[in-house]
Amino acid sequence: MTKQTPLYDKHVQLGARLTDFSGWEMPLHYGSQIREHHAVRQKCGLFDVSHMGVVDVVGAGALEFLRLLLANDAGRLTRLGMCQYSLLLNPNGGIVDDLIVSRLAEHAFRLVVNAGTREKDLQWIQEQAAGHAVEIHERSQLAMVAVQGPESPAILSQAMSDWGASSRIVQLTPFGALHHGDIFISRTGYTGEMGFEVILPATEVVSLWERLMEAGAAPAGLGARDTLRLEAGLNLYGADMNEETTPFECGLAWTLAWEPADRLFVGREILEPLREGTPSRHRLGLVLKEKGVLRNHQTVVHKDKVVGEITSGSYSPTLENGIAIARLDQRIKPGDLCQVEMRGRNQTALVVKLPFVRLGRSTLSTTNG
Repeated sequence: MTKQTPLYDKHVQLGARLTDFSGWEMPLHYGSQIREHHAVRQKCGLFDVSHMGVVDVVGAGALEFLRLLLANDAGRLTRLGMCQYSLLLNPNGGIVDDLIVSRLAEHAFRLVVNAGTREKDLQWIQEQAAGHAVEIHERSQLAMVAVQGPESPAILSQAMSDWGASSRIVQLTPFGALHHGDIFISRTGYTGEMGFEVILPATEVVSLWERLMEAGAAPAGLGARDTLRLEAGLNLYGADMNEETTPFECGLAWTLAWEPADRLFVGREILEPLREGTPSRHRLGLVLKEKGVLRNHQTVVHKDKVVGEITSGSYSPTLENGIAIARLDQRIKPGDLCQVEMRGRNQTALVVKLPFVRLGRSTLSTTNG
């Protein structure tokens, strides 16, 4: 049976086109995916992300456990209200999931995991927790919304003025967070714009959603969320990475905290010998030079030889062009021209550095050959 978030009735009321996403009935768009995309780039968009998993890790051994469990070093979260992007790895160095970890208290941390992997992640975390002085709590009674765009600080502050947290919201720095009663606000994001995530009791999320709309936030669905993250060059789990992919192959080697050398995180034994080597393929962007839309799994060719595959492709509303993230042979560099096999014929694409868009502006003229 398809699950619904606490905002389901609100989505129906707003005329959303609903779709199944990882077993959840979620809004794909509210009439125009492109309009919602531009709303986030230019002003402020509002996403229901209550389908994502919230897992709290608490106990005297919480930090020690997370330093073993996660690729990045949770020990770097030295103050309350700090957040960190990290990976769950399997013993072979493959990616179980990517997530955000935040420090709630001295012995309490919060993980936000992907919707499609939440059950698998929870089982993996609980298995790894055996023998550690920790308790693992899935917070299914909570809901979450993402408020993204250049006007998000002002709009979120206005919507939450009655909660008394407005001044603290505008002072949040990237990957910072604040706790205000039962409400948890972090400044991370998945769109390439300034943005926030608000985690709060499910009983209060409809009221917050309505306040955010009244303050000027435009509801946006999963369609815009995907084109926004693609323009920002951000990975999508299940497309750009999975349990067969190592961090070296998808641009996430920076999440592997090698120091201190005695921190034996899951997967380190396999990955460390690869540290000084060069993976056979690396992650770059493609911009289609002709009309069309690039799609996942299309083959990339250079000088009549297959050199890689698209992992995420779509149409970019900001660039008005087909774009993609691809895993390509190391010899392929930004500035090269490749061909993509599309419906039985090859079309030309320019290889570029990622991201395609940063804070609403194209990066193509400044960062690419």
